[in-house]
Amino acid sequence: MDIPTSGPGAVPAPGVSVSLGYASAVADAGGAGPDLLLAGDRRLPFEAVRGLWDRVIGASGDPAAGLRVGADLRPPALDVLGHVVLGCATLGEAAEAAVRYHRLVSEAGEIALVRGRTLSRVVYRPTVAPGAMRPQQVEAVVVGMVSAARWLAGPAWTPATVTFTHPCGSERLGYERVLGCPVAFGAADNALTVPTADLDLRRVVVDQGLASLQRAYADRLLADLTGPAAVPQRLRRWLAGVPLEGVGFADAQATSRLGGRALRRVLREHGTSWRVLLDEARHTRARQLLETTDLTTDRVARAVGLSGAAALGHAFVRWQGVSPGAYRRTRRTGAAGGAPAS
Repeated sequence: MDIPTSGPGAVPAPGVSVSLGYASAVADAGGAGPDLLLAGDRRLPFEAVRGLWDRVIGASGDPAAGLRVGADLRPPALDVLGHVVLGCATLGEAAEAAVRYHRLVSEAGEIALVRGRTLSRVVYRPTVAPGAMRPQQVEAVVVGMVSAARWLAGPAWTPATVTFTHPCGSERLGYERVLGCPVAFGAADNALTVPTADLDLRRVVVDQGLASLQRAYADRLLADLTGPAAVPQRLRRWLAGVPLEGVGFADAQATSRLGGRALRRVLREHGTSWRVLLDEARHTRARQLLETTDLTTDRVARAVGLSGAAALGHAFVRWQGVSPGAYRRTRRTGAAGGAPAS
């Protein structure tokens, strides 16, 4: 299936990404099928996943789509975090792992654990702009935390309460049947309230060594995602999903959350520059448009942020060694013959 890059009313969240595993779980639960796995990249822009949610909700007409996605959550949907959770000895350890590694699943929100003497809370807070995340997306995360807890504590485990900040969008008892506890809407936080004693109940971890390896791997992935080495890839993902006409260095600064001097230094240290990244994005987008649309070369040029057909012609000869028209004819001839052009 085509991956949507935006949805009705979506608010952009530049540079924020979501794991392909979680996006695939959303697609599967929404009946969109497994074709999303053909996307190639292991992470998708938040806007693409928001657009996927718009399709799932629109296709099903089900305001409780988030409840369904969260209730059906399986370890592969959380990628390495799912395996780390399965290796935890207590629910408390699992909650702490979610706090630390949730960014590997999605950068659109964060999890906090607030311990109390008798009751503790696991809180989910979106980090994207208000309006960027649909209520069903929040519900999927919170209900998914209950599902993950049941992997360790058993299918009968329930939290004390579950709360959401948004108004109730469906029949309340449906939520209470799935979650097994009182559910409140219009609350101060999106959260599970859990007996603290439940957090500390120990279970046998079958393979401590494997659990340690999984945490070490998760730490490496987290360093790659959050460290300077992640900046060029973050910008590449962002450029792949935004209109290139008018995009500039100031937009790259906002996406990377770095000042101009720091961003230039980080890119230089990783063998690239803003000019190179933008040129790569224009090259990729121009090839896609020439291969898949009948837009004139002037329209293609403007869509990739160039001044017109002549500028695209010069750039394309530099990129591919042929003119845009020759490239389009060759690719289409190759496709018609059943084999890609060389």
